[in-house]
Amino acid sequence: MSLLRVLLAIFFPPLSVIDKGCGSFIIVFLLTLCAWVPGVIGALVILNNPK
Repeated sequence: MSLLRVLLAIFFPPLSVIDKGCGSFIIVFLLTLCAWVPGVIGALVILNNPK
């Protein structure tokens, strides 16, 4: 996980997981709409997944 991805996950979480698939993008987008912190946590969890 690069520093750019981490910064992108903090400032705009859905954009950081856009290459992980449509499902990941939608989940993180919905979490970000609910509140900013769950979106950031969701993005960081998806980025830390080795698959």
